[in-house]
Amino acid sequence: MLKPSLNELEKLAKDKHNENKKYFDKLKKRTPKNLDYVMQDLHDAEFKKTDCLECANCCKTTGPLFTSADIERISKHFRQKPQQFINQYLRVDEDNDYVLQSVPCAFLDNDNKCFIYDVRPKACREFPHTDRKKFQQISNLTLKNVAICPAAFNIVEKMKEKLPL
Repeated sequence: MLKPSLNELEKLAKDKHNENKKYFDKLKKRTPKNLDYVMQDLHDAEFKKTDCLECANCCKTTGPLFTSADIERISKHFRQKPQQFINQYLRVDEDNDYVLQSVPCAFLDNDNKCFIYDVRPKACREFPHTDRKKFQQISNLTLKNVAICPAAFNIVEKMKEKLPL
């Protein structure tokens, strides 16, 4: 399986976008019964050989949504009131969600480690969401993530081999 560099990833994802979109449209119409099991296996296999600290492109180029629970947990970690945390780090986006004021993430260290790893947002813990139950329901998110995450790109390519539609 190819291991795309970050420079190649955006172009590869763009080249595969229409193919992937058609695949996911078919997947929604004809979801294999074993999809979640297949995705869990593909996800586990890919992340056995992927070290996110070598990349951290997700942290450098996108920001997670922050749920109320995330804000509570992280502000407590910083010994701040939730509103202080919001004022310092977050903004409300066009969908009325709390997101980072800017990227790269303010909590990303020079060595690609996360300052708040143990209390990081749910969206960060679950990224790239390739082991999510009812995977077919997040195809739009997955289409975006293959352009950000080399592991997500590889998982989708393997998925198309394993589950031809």
